[in-house]
This record gives sequence, structure tokens and C-alpha cells, in this order.
Amino acid sequence: MTKGRKKYTAEFKVQILREHLENQIPVGKLCEENKINPNSFYQWKKEIFQGALTTFSKAKSPVQQNDKITHLEEKLKYKDSIINIIEYYS
Repeated sequence: MTKGRKKYTAEFKVQILREHLENQIPVGKLCEENKINPNSFYQWKKEIFQGALTTFSKAKSPVQQNDKITHLEEKLKYKDSIINIIEYYS
């Protein structure tokens, strides 16, 4: 009979990663004490930092994006009008 994969809770994963990052406990020691495959640990670490990119990126609100789009459209219209004037007098 084969064993299924162990499923770890998010809280457990964060606890293990925090111990490593804050208390500087070596990965080998943490994995051995908690019976974790080091590959799993490194996968969790990768996932948490990928999530951090999303957390720390400053996503603009739709209102800010609409204001920027409106501004750029007005700027483009102005430049088009200048080009048309230059072409007319050329």
C-alpha cells in the first residue's frame, strides 16, 4: 500500500518559512525536524516570493488609469493637430 502525499496547511508553511527567514534556522535542520522534503521547502519559498511581487506592486485603480488614458488621448490629439498644421503650410 502506497502513502499519499502529505498535505501541509498554509499556516504550517508560513511558520516554517518564518523560522528560516527570521530566525535564520538552516533549511536542512528545519526539514529534518519537521520531516519535510527540502524540495518542498524551496517550492514554498519560491511561491511566497512570487506572491510578494503581487502584494508589493502598486496596481493603479481604474479611475487613475482612465485619467491617464484621457490625458494621453488629449496629448495625442494636440500633437495630431500640430502635425496637420505643419502639413498644411508645407
